[in-house]
Amino acid sequence: MSGPTYLAYDYPLLSVFWSMLLLFLWIMWFVLLFRVVVDIFRDDDMSGWAKAGWLVLTILLPFLGVFVYVIARGKNMGRREVAQARAQQAAFDDYIRQTATGGDGRSSSVDELARLSEIRSRGDITDDEFRRAKELVLSGHGASAGTGAGPTAAGR
Repeated sequence: MSGPTYLAYDYPLLSVFWSMLLLFLWIMWFVLLFRVVVDIFRDDDMSGWAKAGWLVLTILLPFLGVFVYVIARGKNMGRREVAQARAQQAAFDDYIRQTATGGDGRSSSVDELARLSEIRSRGDITDDEFRRAKELVLSGHGASAGTGAGPTAAGR
């Protein structure tokens, strides 16, 4: 038999299992280490010196430092992460709301055109008034001048 064939026989299934387990634990350790370091910087209640102390402890004695940090401050790690996720979701929702309204609080041209069409279908404005208001909306000047605020709509 050749050399590569012997390698497959010399490395049994149990050794593959242990190697994969150790690789998984090693990756999990680094994930935990990075989460602790990120949490150290995320915590606004800690002073700069406390952050520096925890960071030095986790760098110089990584296993002991991370385990002590998780024991001492682990309960609040989850709370800080949830608070950050909620803040990000609120910021995203505000961004979506602002983008959907055109960014300046006014309704979009689609909303104004729908409102104009509804007013015309009720018979509050004529087709000519609808056409002029639609041109104003599409040109970007807004439709408030011809959508019920004028004298023609008030007299009906």
